[in-house]
Amino acid sequence: MAETNSVALSRFRIILWTLVVVAALGATVLFFFRPPTAPLAVTGKPFALQSTLGGTFTEANLKGTPSLVFFGYTHCPDVCPTTLAESAAWKQQLGLNADQLRTIFVTVDPKRDTKEVLADYLSAFPGTIGLVGDDAQTTAAKASFGAASETTEPDADGFYLVNHTASVFLINKNGSFEGTIAYGEPTDAAVGKIRKLMGS
Repeated sequence: MAETNSVALSRFRIILWTLVVVAALGATVLFFFRPPTAPLAVTGKPFALQSTLGGTFTEANLKGTPSLVFFGYTHCPDVCPTTLAESAAWKQQLGLNADQLRTIFVTVDPKRDTKEVLADYLSAFPGTIGLVGDDAQTTAAKASFGAASETTEPDADGFYLVNHTASVFLINKNGSFEGTIAYGEPTDAAVGKIRKLMGS
C-alpha cells in the first residue's frame, strides 16, 4: 500500500512539474511574441510643429518612412547629444540613410530653441529633422507621444535645465508606435529593435 502511495505521489509530482514547465514556456512565448504596447501612453493625438527642413510637420507626416523620434533640447548637457550620436551610429551600422530611416528631434525648450537655433545645433547631426513650436504646440506634441518634460529653477544667471523623457520612440512606416529604445540601452539591443522596425 505504501509503495502504491509512493508511485501515485511521484506521478503527481511529475504532472505538477510538467504544468509548471508548460506555464513557464507559455509566459515566455507571450513575453517575446506579444504585440507591441505603448508603455509611455503613446496616443497619436494631433500635433503641428515647424520643421527645420521647412514647412509644418504633423502626426500625418510620420507615415511613409520609419522614424526614430526623440524629445530633448539644445542646451542638454549629455543625454541629447549622446542619443543623437548613437542614433547616427545605429543607422550607419545598419547601412541606412535618412531616406530610409528618419531621425526626428523635438525640442521641449521652445523658449530658447528657435527654429534657427535648432537647425544650427542639428547641423552636427546630418539628416536629423528638428521640430519646434510654441508652448501650446510643444505640449500637444508631448501629449501625442506620452513624453514629459519639466524645467528646473533658473540659477543666478538665468540658466536652467529641462528634465525630459529620454527614450527614443520607434515609429513604423504606417506612423504607428513600435516600441522604445531606452537611454543607455546596449547597442546590440537597439540595433535589433531598429532592424525589426524596418521590417514591420
